[in-house]
Amino acid sequence: MKKTVTTLQQQKLEGRRISMLTCYDYTTACLMEAAGVDTVLIGDSLGMTMLGYDDTLPVTMEDMIHHTAAVSRGLKNTFLIADMPFMSYQTSIYDAVMNAGRLMKEGHAQAVKLEGGTKVCEQIEAITKADIPVVAHLGLTPQSVNAFGGFKVQGKNEAQAKQILEDALAVEKAGAFMVVLECIPEKLATLITKRLTIPTIGIGAGAGCDGQVLVYQDMLGMFEGIKPKFVKQFAQIGKEMKEAFSAYDEAVKAGEYPSKEHSFAIDDDVISAIAPDFAIHDEARAI
Repeated sequence: MKKTVTTLQQQKLEGRRISMLTCYDYTTACLMEAAGVDTVLIGDSLGMTMLGYDDTLPVTMEDMIHHTAAVSRGLKNTFLIADMPFMSYQTSIYDAVMNAGRLMKEGHAQAVKLEGGTKVCEQIEAITKADIPVVAHLGLTPQSVNAFGGFKVQGKNEAQAKQILEDALAVEKAGAFMVVLECIPEKLATLITKRLTIPTIGIGAGAGCDGQVLVYQDMLGMFEGIKPKFVKQFAQIGKEMKEAFSAYDEAVKAGEYPSKEHSFAIDDDVISAIAPDFAIHDEARAI
């Protein structure tokens, strides 16, 4: 069944958890679609996972549109959300609406996600008035990494917890249809989930949220030495990939690949006709 804003809202009402994973390319999108994942997020985390940056700040609108469009071609029923990158919505209401529109028109997203609470409520209102669904993002907001002094858990003291709750209520009132809660205490996330009528998606926010999201490279064990506390590795694909790359490298260097079964045949008469002096042997040889 095709996932929409309405069906995702219904999942919250019925107590059915929502699954979300990040995705950045067509091939992976096809696999996630086949697996039945509810929603995919083209996160600006692609700056770190795909482009090799230290954080998400260098990611551009062009980067986001490029990857969002690629992912969209692999989806049929899965709901597609695209991140609005740093400085694509903070500068003005006009920029926020225009850039959100670009992600919809050029990237074929079904919704956009932006970071922040009360500070961006005007942007959320304007974008939703343009009939573009908005996902809010609270708690540890990676685009604010410099203001936070690093990637740290948020909402542990009374002032922070109160602000995050107020922000959650504010973004819902502004028109957001979903909110991501990142790296906040589980009890706080549970409280917010019960207070809101819109779905909450947790990442490092415990089991009380309406759904969960992970960076797919994290849950597949594709980064050595990097395993945030909230990540469960559901497979060791990184290890398998390295073993396969190594096996390929060894097979090529040993002359074991390609073998006859991986090669195409041609009649010896054809070779003789075009190169009469070329000695033909059945066994493999260097030319």
